[in-house]
This record gives sequence, C-alpha cells and structure tokens, in this order.
Amino acid sequence: MNSFRTTLNAGVSTHTLTITSRILTLGSCFADSIGSRLAALKLHTLANPFGVLYNPLSMHKALDYAAKTTSIPAHTYVQHDDVHLNYDFHSELSALTHDTLAHHLGHQVDTVHAFLQQTDYLLLTYGTAWAYTRRDTGEVVANCHKQPAALFDKTLLTAEAIVASFESTLTALRAQHPTLRVIVTVSPVRHVKDTLVLNSVSKSILRVACHTLQERFDYVEYFPAFEIMLDDLRDYRFYKADMLHPTGEAEAYIWQQFKARYFDNALQTFADTWTGIQQALAHRPFHPASQAHQKFLRDTLRRLEELKSFVDVEEEINTLKLQLFS
Repeated sequence: MNSFRTTLNAGVSTHTLTITSRILTLGSCFADSIGSRLAALKLHTLANPFGVLYNPLSMHKALDYAAKTTSIPAHTYVQHDDVHLNYDFHSELSALTHDTLAHHLGHQVDTVHAFLQQTDYLLLTYGTAWAYTRRDTGEVVANCHKQPAALFDKTLLTAEAIVASFESTLTALRAQHPTLRVIVTVSPVRHVKDTLVLNSVSKSILRVACHTLQERFDYVEYFPAFEIMLDDLRDYRFYKADMLHPTGEAEAYIWQQFKARYFDNALQTFADTWTGIQQALAHRPFHPASQAHQKFLRDTLRRLEELKSFVDVEEEINTLKLQLFS
C-alpha cells in the first residue's frame, strides 16, 4: 500500500557528536530551537549568543568579531527613541545607554571567543538571502532597528557573495581551530514579507550557497531541515497559526532527524535516559510525603548520581534532596 508520503532520511554523519562535544549555534530562530534542545540535554552549547540573525553575511560578521575579538566600530551603533542598539546585532541586545550596550556587546564577543577555543561544531542556520545595506557605508546590517527606510537599500545576496563571505571568516577560524566542523542549514521558516515568490528566490539562493560550501570545504556538511519541513512533512498542520513557523510537533520531528544523524550511540542512549529523568523531575505528586513518592524521589536521585561523573546535574540533585523527608 502506498504511504502517500515522501520520507526524507537524513542519514548518519561520519562525524558524530558525543556527550563531551561543544556546539555553537548562530542564525535564525531555528538555531535557537536546536541550540536550546542541545543545551537541555546537558551538552556544552552556546545558542545564538548574538540574538537572531537572518542573513548569512551578518552571521559571518558576528562570528568574525568573536574569532578576532575585534572592537565593534562606533558607526554601527544607533539610537531609536531612548534605546541604544547596534546594526550588527539583534534588537534583544540593546540598552538604555551607549556605554552599557558597548560593554554588553564586548562581553558577548569575549564569551563567544572563549567558547570558540574548544568548540567542536558550529551550526549556522541561514534564514534569508534578502539583506538591507546602509546607503552611507555600503554595509549589510543584521537589523534595521526601525530606522527610516530611506537609509537602506534592499538587496538580494548572491550565492557567490555568501560563499566568499563564509570562506573569508571560516578560513581564518579554521586556522586557529583546525578540528572545527560546520553544519549549515536553511531555516524552514517562511519570510512572506518578501512575498512567497521572492521568499522562494531567497531560499533557493541559500540552498545553492550551502551546496557549494559542502562541495568546496570538507569540514562543512548540510543538514536538510528545509527539505524535511517542505518535502517530508509537507502539510499546513505542521505550521503554527501564522502559517510561517513550524509547530512544536514539526520541530520535534526535525530534532529527531538531527539526533539520528549526529548523535553517536552513547549520546543517543544518554538522550533517552535523560528524557526519562526530565519527565520524572517534572512530576508533581498529590501527596509529596507519601512512601511511594519518596521512593520515586530516591530512585530518581540514584539515576542522577550515576550521571554526575560526566554531566553537570548538581542543580537537579539538590532540587530532589530538598523534597526528601528524612
């Protein structure tokens, strides 16, 4: 019987993650989604430390700041009403004074630089090939921060420009960290402000760029989040009410494909174990002092004690100990 569905199998990577792997994610909200799930599994993860970034050139620029600990130029700062922002970062990185923002951005750059020293994997999620260029400097911005439209030109990045930008940043980074591997993805989120037609143009450019990167650099591989959403799930029931973002169910399905491709056997086993422990930790009993629940707490505590030699579970252990009645 026909399944009436095309299933995409992402396969298994020849370079898998282990429980000690360190991962940095940058890019669209999909980078947030994957990053938060990795962190929830106790992996050493730094998820989108510069806020959501949509176009590849801005992602590469932010990474370049961190790799070289470059000072952020004064001309990239801007003020909207009484809030200070920076054209190279998302508006969540903002402050009420210039000095406060400059200090915060400098701290973020230093944090990412330090994390990069031992990072195993870099996950870049490209959201759109449409970008806004400042007319006064010719620089692509990560965010317009509600500045007048007359200050910018809307431009469509080319695959060649994306690849050249990637090469400039990652060649220098790989020279410092020769074992670093890169996963590139295209965000499945649709950017309909550009119209559906131009969103398709944008995504196709991103996809060509990712394909070129994978073909050109042996440390780069592509994860097909975009294709899983559009060609495997392929149904509006997997979109939220805005018809743009994947539902939690869709994200979970893509996550399962990511795990199957990149987790080694030990990490897969740990992930299953940790999911069970998380469910136990979330349990809220009607009678906390009952013998049955106290035994349940001690059993869960024992499971946590078995894990503490290779993951940090001190917070969970202390939380359970507070619920025990001696």
